[in-house]
Amino acid sequence: MADTKVKIKRKKGPGGPPNMMPGEKAKDFKGTMKTLLSYLKPHRIAVTIVFIFAIASTVFSIVSPTILGNATDEVVKGLMSPAGVDFGALLQIIILLVVLYGLSFVFSTVQGYIMAGVSQKVIYDLRKAMSEKMDRLPLKYFDSKTHGEIQSRVVNDIETVNQTLSQSLTQMITSITTIIGILIMMIRINLLMTITALVVLPVSMAIIRLIVGKTQGHFKNQQKYLGEVNSHVEEMYTGHTIVKAFNQEEASEALFDEYNEKLYESAWKSQFLSGLMMPLTNFVGNLAYVAVCILGGHLALKGSITIGNIQSFIQYVRSFNQPVSQVANVANLLQSTAAAAERVFEFIEEDEETDALQANSLPAQSGTLSLDKQALKGAVAFEHISFGYNPDERIIKDFSFKAEPGQRIAIVGPTGAGKTTIVKLLLRFYELNQGRITVDGNDIRDYSRKDLRSIFGMVLQDTWLFSGTIRENIRYGNMTASDEEVEAAARAAHIDHFIKTQPKGYDMEINEEASNISQGQKQLLTIARAILADTPILILDEATSSVDTRTESQIQQAMANLMADRTSFIIAHRLSTIRDADHILVMNHGDIIEQGNHEELLAQGGFYANLYNSQFAEEE
Repeated sequence: MADTKVKIKRKKGPGGPPNMMPGEKAKDFKGTMKTLLSYLKPHRIAVTIVFIFAIASTVFSIVSPTILGNATDEVVKGLMSPAGVDFGALLQIIILLVVLYGLSFVFSTVQGYIMAGVSQKVIYDLRKAMSEKMDRLPLKYFDSKTHGEIQSRVVNDIETVNQTLSQSLTQMITSITTIIGILIMMIRINLLMTITALVVLPVSMAIIRLIVGKTQGHFKNQQKYLGEVNSHVEEMYTGHTIVKAFNQEEASEALFDEYNEKLYESAWKSQFLSGLMMPLTNFVGNLAYVAVCILGGHLALKGSITIGNIQSFIQYVRSFNQPVSQVANVANLLQSTAAAAERVFEFIEEDEETDALQANSLPAQSGTLSLDKQALKGAVAFEHISFGYNPDERIIKDFSFKAEPGQRIAIVGPTGAGKTTIVKLLLRFYELNQGRITVDGNDIRDYSRKDLRSIFGMVLQDTWLFSGTIRENIRYGNMTASDEEVEAAARAAHIDHFIKTQPKGYDMEINEEASNISQGQKQLLTIARAILADTPILILDEATSSVDTRTESQIQQAMANLMADRTSFIIAHRLSTIRDADHILVMNHGDIIEQGNHEELLAQGGFYANLYNSQFAEEE
């Protein structure tokens, strides 16, 4: 085998920008967080309760060391007194202490339970908004984005936001409350010891600031390369058969290793550096702890402070650095959360596929005409249309043609001639740069997209079946069809016999990848779906490309009955399948270079004749 290295590159959508990868820095931190918090407004009462309970839980836990110190003082006092320890007073202190710890636990548990419910409801709303958005996004969005990038937004970014809402938000509240409460309690015990303990605080903050600055870039890269890995795995899994057929396993593995190595580098650096924050702040805190112990012992010998107060103060000093570190960690996490949330909101705020016209299109009242399918004749006219996925690169330059009602119009030409693009424009997946398309004399932009597309039945070269029964997949063409109509459509598509030979017949489950049936059977099912739709206008894009010659002949017979009295657009590479078309359009470089019926085009001896004769020679 030749030592050939193949670099697998991701596609860029037609005319679209290069694919942006996840992990970019939030462009508007304040605006993004404000938008995120707006999703909490419907739950403001629950969030307020969470805040109150979180503060209450923290206050109870902060007061507890002082009460414990009082217990210690009571024991010391009893040991120094001839009367001995007052166990009654000690028991009261212990009961109070247990009650405080219990209340702290209850409040903490309740606020955690409520916040978990609120966060999941917010995430549910976000996921629902993203799911519904997918149905409203124009085709060009998906042409310009990889599957992995979209999945990263829907899965990874949403999960990042989820973690912040469910954990970090309340942690921020409790940490700030703890810091303030501890400071108050420390000052209350002894001001000089408090100042001594706080001397190291600027050092801790400097360390935290330094680490946060170092880790931020690595966390962003981690999200970016995670998206790269997800995208590559999704692409390779979907096309694993092709990868194996072309012996590109090594190339795929090499590219995966490259992405994985970058993810590993950024992930371990971000995790390692962020993991250093706690040990370093603890080290600095221990210095303060030692200083406080020495000063406290000195003050105790002078009688300025009790042993119980020293015990309480030491507990506060030990607890002080933890909330400071937590605030720093949450602040660091909020950066990645803002970037993730911004990507989610960018997705939700993407321009939708509306019926509004482009500013440079011809005047028309978009979506104002109602559609009567029964009265529709099916006359379709293209009037000097011009289009390019990129405005600077026109694929179709000046295309004009009129299809009469009931005609079979075949569109042929080499790859890239613009055949499928014509269909996309007819269905308004993209808007024209110039000109207009009419159905029965009315501009297609005068109809809503939903109404317009309801008059077209489609069978594409790339079949699409979803996870479900065969019956459900066929009924997708007409959700109100009865079982008898579904089976009649299957018989017309010559797939009924195959279905009935399966153990469950029409209730056979098609798996997620539709890999449990052949490509030809997939094609026949989509044809049955189009037959069931029973639309006035048909679009057949290489509809029989994946079936054998005998089945193709049967399909042609079924299609002949289906296309009777219907305007049909047939895109084909095998010219033998369109010899009976009423009119054939020969396209090249976005223009019609020849047109006429089969005999007329052969008689001209031009591009079509050469194309047909070359195919005929190959078939012979």
